[in-house]
Amino acid sequence: MAETRPTATTAAKSISSVQPKRSRNSISWLAPLTCLILGYVIWRFVIGNPSNFTQPDPSGGFWPSHEGPTTALSRMYMGGIIVPIIIGCLLTVITFVIERLLTVSKATGTGNIAEFVRSVQYNLANKDIDKALAACDKQKGSVGNVMKAGLRKYREMITNTELTTEQKVLNIQKEVEEATALELPMLEKNLVFLSTIASISTLLGLLGTVIGMIRSFASLAEQGGADASSHLSQGIAEALYNTALGIGTSAVAIVMYNVFTTKIDAITFGIDESGFTLTQSFASNYK
Repeated sequence: MAETRPTATTAAKSISSVQPKRSRNSISWLAPLTCLILGYVIWRFVIGNPSNFTQPDPSGGFWPSHEGPTTALSRMYMGGIIVPIIIGCLLTVITFVIERLLTVSKATGTGNIAEFVRSVQYNLANKDIDKALAACDKQKGSVGNVMKAGLRKYREMITNTELTTEQKVLNIQKEVEEATALELPMLEKNLVFLSTIASISTLLGLLGTVIGMIRSFASLAEQGGADASSHLSQGIAEALYNTALGIGTSAVAIVMYNVFTTKIDAITFGIDESGFTLTQSFASNYK
């Protein structure tokens, strides 16, 4: 009796061409710390320069007790120790706005995303994958990178004779998903700093105002006299600088956060449309 051996069905192993991107995000911890230190330096040595006051504190130190500010900018110094923290938050916002502008602009690529997707659709309809890949190289953005990864798998699946059409489409879809998973974190990175500062800068401004009001009323209770109302008005005005700085910083952070999320949504939509284009084209052209 002949020995029967189980036949093993061989399935073609599909190797992904998508390689993870190695990127260091040292700016995420270095920039806020540097900006806070720079905010203190600006508050202490630029805004709090002794020449900006009629009664400077010659002893100096961490927080000199200058009196009699001569300019509107030097009055900001009288807002207290919360002011340099808010200035540091504003500098952090500016830093990450510049960093995100460079990154998102690079991810957007060249040309219109919708026109790029249509050109790839046209080339795939004509079964000209080389021109589609050339369009991806020309686009130079996240949508082009995802489309290029999918097109490589697309071309590989054309010559594959071991998988069904449905399995080939699934392989292409998986390749697109892997490429998308590598692109999206790069787009959304560091946006958390903008959203966080947008939330806390107003609270910091209110905290500085409350602290300033407490100091003003305490000083009023100690001094009294005819100049009490004038001293109180000056103290309140100085305390409100904290609120103004906090609200301004929050406004900038909110606006720029919404700008970036809108641009990222457009790129994400283009990526989704790219994946749909590849799978539908393969399913219709290579049944």
